[in-house]
Formats: sequence, C-alpha cells, structure tokens
Amino acid sequence: MTRTEDELITIDRRDESKPVNEWKKQIIDAGRRRHLSYSMDFDTRSMALEEPQDSWTDKAKELHLTNQQKVIDGLKSEYGEWEIDQKIENFKSIGTKPFSVISYHNQFFDQIRRAFVIGAYYPALVGACALGERILNHLILDLRDHYKHTPEYKKVYKKSSFDSWRIPIDTLESWGVLLPKSVIEFNELMSLRHRSIHFNESTYMTLKDDALAAILHLREIIEQQFTTHGARPWFIKGTKGHVFIKKEFENDPFVQEYFLPTCHFFGPYFSISFAGDFTPQFCDFPNYGEGEWTDEEFAKVYEEREHDQLAKFPDEVEGSHKLS
Repeated sequence: MTRTEDELITIDRRDESKPVNEWKKQIIDAGRRRHLSYSMDFDTRSMALEEPQDSWTDKAKELHLTNQQKVIDGLKSEYGEWEIDQKIENFKSIGTKPFSVISYHNQFFDQIRRAFVIGAYYPALVGACALGERILNHLILDLRDHYKHTPEYKKVYKKSSFDSWRIPIDTLESWGVLLPKSVIEFNELMSLRHRSIHFNESTYMTLKDDALAAILHLREIIEQQFTTHGARPWFIKGTKGHVFIKKEFENDPFVQEYFLPTCHFFGPYFSISFAGDFTPQFCDFPNYGEGEWTDEEFAKVYEEREHDQLAKFPDEVEGSHKLS
C-alpha cells in the first residue's frame, strides 16, 4: 500500500507503544535509515587474565598487568577470596561472554557462568544443556507462524514445547534460521546433554570437563546467532565502529523477532555519548529526507561522515532528537 503524505511522520513522532514494523511504515525517511545492532551485554575480562606476549613493548606489558590486577581484584570482590586461584582459573577457562542482543537467554547464561566459576560444575552442566533446549524451543515457538507454507511446519505447529532436539534443530536448519556453525554446536550440545542428563556413571569422572564443554558450545551458539557484532549474513559490511542490519533482512523472521525490537533506527549521522554509569545515550536528526539508499550507499555516507556533521544533543543545539 502506498503511503500518503498525511500518514508520514518524522521518527521523533512515532508511537513507541506499537511494534517496530508498524510505526516504521510511517517514517518519512525510513529508506535512509538502518537498524543499529548494539548491546552492552558482554564480559571480556577473561582476556586480561592472559599472560603478556613477548613481542609486546614494555609499556604495553605494564598496562596489561595493571589491568589484569584490577580484574583479579574485581573477581575477589565478586566471588569471594576462598579458593580464589581456582575461581580465577575457571573464569579464564570459560572465556568471554559474547556481545549479544538482549533476550531470554542473557540472564540464564550469566547464572551458568557464575556456577562454573565457583565450582558448581553439575548445576553449570545441567543449566547449559537446559538453556540450549530453551533456546531451541523459543526459536520454534517464536518463528513458526512465519513458516506455515513449509513442510516442516506440520511437525511443529501443534506442540507447546520440545524435549527431543532433533526436530527443532532440523526444522530451524531447513528454515534457514540457524547458521551452519550453530547447527554443529547444537548437535554437539545435544550429545552432551543426552550423556549428562540421563543417568550415566561416567559423569562423575568427567563432570568439570563436560560442564566446560557445554558452556563453550552454548557460548558459540549465542555468539553465532545473537551477536551484535561480527560477520553475519544480516549485517552491512564496511561500517567501522558500528554495525547495522541490512535492509533486506528487516523482514527476516529471526531478525524481526530478536534484533529489531532493541535496535534503534538511525540515519548515518547519529551520535552516541555515555552517562556517568556508562549508559549509552543516542542522538539523531529527525528527518534525512525522502528517498531510498541502498545498504552500500548508506555505508558510504556513514563512512565519509565528518565530526561536525553528527547530530548534536538537544542541550547543545536545536534540530536533533535524543533517544535513550
């Protein structure tokens, strides 16, 4: 349906109580905006626990060791000093928590990581397997109505949950929802889940290793499917510093469900600042004009922008629109 002039509005007049895809149809300059993939849910402290490399300069080594001690002091405060060396080793083993969109898995994954760090390996193992199953269930239940035309739909449309992983993994792979690496990781986690959740005496002997393996499989799944940064099919290439979602993927069911609700809709001259608690604040112009930019054109404008072209926050100059 063609938009009439009366229906068109600037983005600062949108009704945020409506779903993204409803109010976006009214935005006068929607063709010149893209969704910014952005999240503050991550933890990269484990990288500071690595030893300095011989090739580094003395200054770089000194700075790294200073940061390392700050991380160790923080872990002592967070997890307690009892058996702190083992806790530090466990924290280092599970690696970073990847940048991720905010969804149902974030809090649970954090709890699983914490369980492993304090040596609660069985809760960590069971939790990782259970969260893998929960992710599969959410993906099927959240997305299946978009795939009613597919032969796989008849296998999943009646069920309210799935405890057999084979059907959801195969279905999501057929729908093109799961990336190839995610399929591999889900299959590996499924095998570990079968061996660990069902009675198996060998679990006592391999508990820590199994728990770590489960967490690493789960971490890779989250990084593959839910990361806000990196080379993924739905991200525009060539925008340094920030990542945007391709126009063609704005109608992709997975991207619609899990990315767009938390991804601001910006033009190339938006700006960002951080409050005292590092909460990001965004600012953008309300109208970039009508017309369509390809992803390549958007990326070019973004890459060539100058600092004095960026939107200023309202307390700096009129003509910009602040978004929290």
